[in-house]
Amino acid sequence: MIRRGARHRPPDTPLLYRAASVLLRYPDEAVLARLDDIETALPALTDPVDRDRLTTVTDHLRRLTPTEAAQAYVATFDHTRHRTLHLTYYRHGDTRARGMALLALKHSYRRAGHQPPDSELPDFLPLMLEFAALAPEPGRGVLRQCQAGLELLRQALHERSDPYAPVLDALCGRLPEPSRRERAAWRSLAAEGPPREQVGLEPFAPPEYLTSPMHTTPEAFTSGEGR
Repeated sequence: MIRRGARHRPPDTPLLYRAASVLLRYPDEAVLARLDDIETALPALTDPVDRDRLTTVTDHLRRLTPTEAAQAYVATFDHTRHRTLHLTYYRHGDTRARGMALLALKHSYRRAGHQPPDSELPDFLPLMLEFAALAPEPGRGVLRQCQAGLELLRQALHERSDPYAPVLDALCGRLPEPSRRERAAWRSLAAEGPPREQVGLEPFAPPEYLTSPMHTTPEAFTSGEGR
């Protein structure tokens, strides 16, 4: 377990979420074109540790060719479910409960006045971060609901010394300090993995949830702070 300081949520949290949302997307031309915008915005982060964390990732992406960046991203996030960016999988696996969790997330988006795109699952971390940047309070709620997934993804990235790990460090540091019971539950999930019930989600989630592509072009990155 990586030791870190007390959890905090400064006013610049929406900015951090916007930057992280871009950095955690598939590094196609649209994402790589946003690196200049991210680097211009990062000085507005008040925490120098978080600035350094995100700068480390932008510097890493700049050192790679587009092909190398794409290959590294796929190797990190697409070849194993232990490092998936779809956060409800960590707790629910391929079970009926995951279908309910996906529906609950979509309802949270709509209740806050946001329509999630049909092209992405509502638990796709970059999408959740976009929502949290636009709607800080409900966005914080959905991230808190998926905190187990965030922490397990963070742990998995550190286990392979992955260059994307600093982004997860920054994100987890903006959420409440977990309780002892939560930590114990996360250790069990890490040891045992998600539930193994192999059932379809069709009775519980719309068909488009089950066939949507993972990688889509992000919305234009802006450096303004959320309300």
